[in-house]
Amino acid sequence: AATLLLLVGLVVVVQEVSSFSIVPRGTGAVPSRALQTTTTTTSSPSWPIFMSEDDEQEDAAVDMGDVGFVLLAGGTGSRMKANMPKQFLELDGHPVLHYSMDLFINKLPEFAKANGLKGPPIVVLVMSPKYQPEYQKFVDKYEGKLYFADPGEERQGSVENGLTKLAEMAGDTCKYVAVHDSARPLVTIEEITHVIQDAKEYGAAVLGVPCKATIKESEDGSTVLRTIPRARLWEVHTPQVIKIDTLQRGFAKVEAENLEVTDDVSIVEALGEPVKLTCGEYTNLKITTPEDMDVASAILADRNTKVTI
Repeated sequence: AATLLLLVGLVVVVQEVSSFSIVPRGTGAVPSRALQTTTTTTSSPSWPIFMSEDDEQEDAAVDMGDVGFVLLAGGTGSRMKANMPKQFLELDGHPVLHYSMDLFINKLPEFAKANGLKGPPIVVLVMSPKYQPEYQKFVDKYEGKLYFADPGEERQGSVENGLTKLAEMAGDTCKYVAVHDSARPLVTIEEITHVIQDAKEYGAAVLGVPCKATIKESEDGSTVLRTIPRARLWEVHTPQVIKIDTLQRGFAKVEAENLEVTDDVSIVEALGEPVKLTCGEYTNLKITTPEDMDVASAILADRNTKVTI
């Protein structure tokens, strides 16, 4: 099977459909052509459906009282060439992980309260048991709001473990789950608000940005087969927000059919259900290499970001 040589992150291939007027949420850096994928009637998984929406909709706060967060912090970060996982490396005086923890536990609830709404009730921290004792103080400090879950062998298992813990502790309180990589410390409240709004409308939504790099396809990993039209490609970020019952059904299908999925909304794609593409920001980068730490530090300095956890 042909493979894609990706120069930036994870991408989604989008087909052009001239009979629709479909614009991803957000402004700036959006291709001029309207975009949408098509569903198929075959048994194979289809691409997500990027639905239309009023691009004049005003930005607004959203109630997060029924949204639980699963924060993935179980990765090893081998490409960082460090003596510890990247989420624990210091970034401007704080571990990378703490930026997301502070955002979900403190800043989002404060933002929601200021707008007369509820913040996320529960955050599940998916973390290796090796590091949990060090973070027990935070679980104690935010008792009833922050919980541990053990990671799985792969991302899929980690998300499933986090979802199980969320469902156990939240009961019927949470209808949606927002899954976020702790290696993305720069996501903004605005991005989170937008992707949650879209998930509540369509059932599932994922942050993404149009690809800026040129993507080449190769069959042998040595020579170029073709260049993929860049206007069809999107780099996918997190959080990815999904209705909990949809994700649970997706996990059951993935296990029953032994499917391979690369991210959370891929599980929704396997069900043939729509996934809304929410246009995010290029600054929501994933810390992968040492150079990324320098870029992230510059962005934090420009924003004058403070961590209060």
